[in-house]
Amino acid sequence: MSFRVHQIKTRKRVILGIDPGFAILGYGVIEENAGEENFICFGCLRTSAKENFVERLEQIYKGVNSLIKEYKPDEIAIEKIFFAKNTKTAMQIGEVRGIILLTAIQNKVPIFEYTPLQVKQTVTSYGQADKHQIQKMVKLILRLKEIPKPDDAADALAIAITHCHSRRK
Repeated sequence: MSFRVHQIKTRKRVILGIDPGFAILGYGVIEENAGEENFICFGCLRTSAKENFVERLEQIYKGVNSLIKEYKPDEIAIEKIFFAKNTKTAMQIGEVRGIILLTAIQNKVPIFEYTPLQVKQTVTSYGQADKHQIQKMVKLILRLKEIPKPDDAADALAIAITHCHSRRK
């Protein structure tokens, strides 16, 4: 009698996390493999306040499109904005989110949205966590030597981590 051993192949998934903003858009790329998150890169796309808003949206479009082409993410995770103190800022962030969603659709990359509360609860297990607590957990989870800077990039990595954890449930 012989037994066949079946090896379960786990598919690596590349996740692009995005913290939307029009002055600074944070991004973080991680790879999920066998339930473990591995760091690939992080950074920010910056636009200048000296340029008009439409030009800034175009720069964001080109920047996100470039990130998708370079890292070929299987999925994109983005922060869902549900309130803002300043109405004008909220509307502009909404427009940035629209550009990101359109770019993902054009590149046929599925997009998933998470609220700040979901990110805090997933990364720190505490819904009232402050930015520093989130940053420290991102550093630990991804086994980084230092806390990612700027905050926008750390937030984007936290969003990507949240997506990985939500897919396991």
